[in-house]
Amino acid sequence: AFLLPTMLARAGDWPQWGGRNMRNFVSDETGLPATFRPDRIENTNGVQTVIFGENVKWTAPLGTQAYVTPAVAQGRVLIGANDAKVETPRFKRTKGSVLDCLDEATGKRLWRLVIPRLATNNKMFNFDDLDLGLCSSPTVDGDRVYVMGSRGDVLCLDINGQADGNDGPYTDEGYYMWNARVLPDKPGRFDASSAPPRGQPSSLRPDDADIVWRYDVLEALDVWPQDAVDCSILVRGDHLYVCTCNGVDKSHKTIPSPNAPDLIVLDKRSGELLAVMDKPLGNDIFHGCWSSPSLARVDGRDLIFWGGGDGFCYAFDAAFEPGRDGQPGTLRRVWLFDCNPPHNKFRNGQKLPYNKNREGPSELIATPVFANGRIYVAVGQDSRHGPGPGCMSCIDASQTGDVTASAKIWQNFDVDRSFSSAAVTEDGLVFIADYTGILRCLDADTGKEYWSHDTKGRIFCSPLVADGRVYIGTEAGRLTVAAAAREKRIIDEVRFDGPIYATPVAANGVLYIASQRTLYAFQAH
Repeated sequence: AFLLPTMLARAGDWPQWGGRNMRNFVSDETGLPATFRPDRIENTNGVQTVIFGENVKWTAPLGTQAYVTPAVAQGRVLIGANDAKVETPRFKRTKGSVLDCLDEATGKRLWRLVIPRLATNNKMFNFDDLDLGLCSSPTVDGDRVYVMGSRGDVLCLDINGQADGNDGPYTDEGYYMWNARVLPDKPGRFDASSAPPRGQPSSLRPDDADIVWRYDVLEALDVWPQDAVDCSILVRGDHLYVCTCNGVDKSHKTIPSPNAPDLIVLDKRSGELLAVMDKPLGNDIFHGCWSSPSLARVDGRDLIFWGGGDGFCYAFDAAFEPGRDGQPGTLRRVWLFDCNPPHNKFRNGQKLPYNKNREGPSELIATPVFANGRIYVAVGQDSRHGPGPGCMSCIDASQTGDVTASAKIWQNFDVDRSFSSAAVTEDGLVFIADYTGILRCLDADTGKEYWSHDTKGRIFCSPLVADGRVYIGTEAGRLTVAAAAREKRIIDEVRFDGPIYATPVAANGVLYIASQRTLYAFQAH
């Protein structure tokens, strides 16, 4: 009770992917630095000189790959990366991941969670083997941090780490952060108990993470992820809504676990499974399920919106039906919308296969964004599939059933395959980027394009609108800053020390930019 006042989210916090449950990438922050530059090193005749940046509040080292958009809440910054810079010999570099909790004021690391990579003898299991590190952005709710770890488990963490003791019921953090081995028994079956000992785990320290509970979707639900898990967990009351990231095996043709649920509900206090979606996507999954759920109230009831690995956008009634006799309850579908237009699916009356000659339909990787009673979402594919035909859809969120025809407000076919979620402003603008590197400004009511800009680099992150500006990073390591207006005006282009895969964040007067190697906090001086 004494801690409660300090654990309430501040208005300027950014506690989750998309900031709030509607996942609209628009911030109310003002007073952000008009210009900013990271420190850089110049090498002249073999002599290195540090050129100090502009409006740098602090920096924090990451790994060598960082895809996580930071969460900022309760005076802390949560950010993930791969384990390339994990402390040895205390922990081993396994090509796993880390989650760091930093002090918001100074950038000092308060605690770290080390997640070793899964190891397997199953040649068809191609999960967690790309050294990507953590891919799911954390969610802060009070004194708890919820994240989907890189080995496919949902983790509830104490925001204070081990500094205030080891909260249970989970108390095996030393073993968890040290032991990597999980062996699939056969396709679709996982047994963590078969992990052989590799010695004694390190004793815990105050700067280690405190896992309160964990729920392993691979072991508990027979889920078979493809490449990586990428779900930012949604909190509603005492419930967590989680995409399990089910997908294909190494053949890229077979779904080993077609009966595994793709969207589940857990009790945020205990990790107990409470509900699963009414029907799994099964063999309709193209490649994988990587979209994060969003939430909004429509016509008096809360709806969960989610992008499927089959190319459909779904809405579920958040008030799920309880289960009986120890079985999970059911998330009932309210509507579905096919986000792939016919010309992306058929040619001359023949069905186009998935990703052949860079054609065919795509899944939804982006998060459905809710604004003004509508859903805004684009389709996309794995970056290794390259560019291809995409589509940006605006959907009326108030209907029921198969609403592919009736709920379509507009679609924009100029938007190529995209990872990006949208930023929808109060004055009726939609900012969306596609994988090829094009940032577009569209009319929220009609889909008409006001302007576009080629950033000259592939885009994996989402655009952020804050303080009258649009921020978007590229794989080429450049951050473009544009005016959030109907007329195109490029304000700045800033070079960083590596690719930018994480979405910029504005919180409490500070702009956060994560490159592959460094998290930068910029503040106007």
